[in-house]
Amino acid sequence: MKRPRLLAAVLAVPLFGAVSAVAVPAASAQPALAGPATEFTVLAKDVQSIGSAQQAIKAAGGTVLETNTAVGLIKASAPATGFTERVAANRAVFGAAKSQVIGSAPKNGKKVKSDNAEKEGRGAASSSKKAASNKAVGMDPLDDQLWGLQSVRSDLSRTKQPGSKQVKVGVIDTGIDGTHPDIAPNFDLADSRNFTVDIPADPNGNEVDGPCEFRGCKDPANHDDGGHGTHVAGTIAAAANGFGVSGVAPNVTLVNIRAGQDSGYFFLQPTVDAITYAGDAGIDVVNMSFYTDPWLYNCAANPADTPAEQAEQRTIIEATQRALNYAHRKGVTMLVALGNQHTDLGAPQPDTTSPDYPANSTHPRTIDNSTCLNLPVEGNHTIGVSSFGPSQKKADYSNYGLEQISVSGPGGFFRDYFGTPWYRTVENQILSTYPKNVGIAEGNIDADGNITEAGLGAGVKKATAADGRVGYYQWLQGTSMATPHATGVAALIVSQYGKKSHGEFGMDPDKVQRVLEGTAREIACPVPRTVDYLKEGRGPEFTATCEGTPSLNSFYGHGGVDAWSAVTRGSQYLK
Repeated sequence: MKRPRLLAAVLAVPLFGAVSAVAVPAASAQPALAGPATEFTVLAKDVQSIGSAQQAIKAAGGTVLETNTAVGLIKASAPATGFTERVAANRAVFGAAKSQVIGSAPKNGKKVKSDNAEKEGRGAASSSKKAASNKAVGMDPLDDQLWGLQSVRSDLSRTKQPGSKQVKVGVIDTGIDGTHPDIAPNFDLADSRNFTVDIPADPNGNEVDGPCEFRGCKDPANHDDGGHGTHVAGTIAAAANGFGVSGVAPNVTLVNIRAGQDSGYFFLQPTVDAITYAGDAGIDVVNMSFYTDPWLYNCAANPADTPAEQAEQRTIIEATQRALNYAHRKGVTMLVALGNQHTDLGAPQPDTTSPDYPANSTHPRTIDNSTCLNLPVEGNHTIGVSSFGPSQKKADYSNYGLEQISVSGPGGFFRDYFGTPWYRTVENQILSTYPKNVGIAEGNIDADGNITEAGLGAGVKKATAADGRVGYYQWLQGTSMATPHATGVAALIVSQYGKKSHGEFGMDPDKVQRVLEGTAREIACPVPRTVDYLKEGRGPEFTATCEGTPSLNSFYGHGGVDAWSAVTRGSQYLK
């Protein structure tokens, strides 16, 4: 997934909670409290136990900071050691986890998150491959380079249904640059929220988000210091305004529901808060191109993990499932990236990347598919999306598997078209909106707004309107890029078939999924079914075998999402 700056999501620090209490005399049952003030995530046994859990936090020596009443997740502050053992012993508490050390400062300037799948093609620009120009009404100047837009037939669908402003699409990501000229016309600042606070450094002093750009270390709700969320938002719903690029559903409303750090981490509390907020705010569709950190797979009782780490993962699983169930009940359709680990999610390989926070905390783990979950994609009510390249070949990095896949979408494949001039060109990836501030930080744009030599090499583009407005665009690849294509189609489905109920416009998420899957363009398994990427320069670990039929298989699910088919033939799946 987006290990992004993109796809990562988890608790900021390993949880040290939910340890079973040992029967000892009352006088010695409470461990001593010590260490600096630290934030913790405490999950009540159930929503009926929230009040008792809050009292348990106070009794254990902590202070309640805020409470998500939808799922019973409570943020608390307490001394670093001793608190989790105290609070987890209370019957009103499901589990507890350390979140982050407050007030730490970085030792160096190195951030710890990256996503090779999404960054691989940067710096290898080529103009050898260009899609045919489409003069259809509502297309924008750079749309002829958006092969993904044409793959899902948005150029056709917008002639019938370009999307409705009353349909709200939430982007749960690193933020959205609401000032970008292609985003601003569709951006809803009033409903947008940022559930994160910048983390300058991890507990060991390694830089995470770096110095805070705004007072209070909280970015505005129209700001993105990671770039990932803005790229996703542009693919979903960049405005068809005669400028730059347009999105799959160019008339729907975009809402920033930020849960990702600048560095690309997605921790439990902001992730759960974002998902439940989507339900409370009347969001119709959400895009989640991440996994919850610090565990790639959350396991109930992996023997390679300590009891505290096992308890942390059980807390993540329970809290996330509660949030997903809540949002689904509230009418939210949830699209989730399948992930970038080139793995069959039904037969997961050993995990050597967890926990990924703080830095240098990983240890190898064997993953038991029956008791371990990659979240949120393996959570309840989610629609998993895999990725293919412009040739329609499964992208080398894309996860797959019949167990979790729903549909597939154009996510980019830098190494597509081996043996042709198009091989290893950025045009094989996905072009979308790019925040200027991120471009400057990455050295692709200079202080005067000009594209640097590095930016030109990476294929960064600049558009200037007659009134002086300027927008920038970058190429990325990943299931994080495939998912917003599917999210845009889901938004068009709600626009076309949604109805008013109790004064609110919307559509049952299960019905949206039926239309999305039913109208997807079938893509059969390749022949032979086992595909390697050796000639593309990948190792044997990337080799994958496609299982299933054209109507449902492990590479493409029910098929590639199709906007035109969805808005013209979708009604047959609602009978």
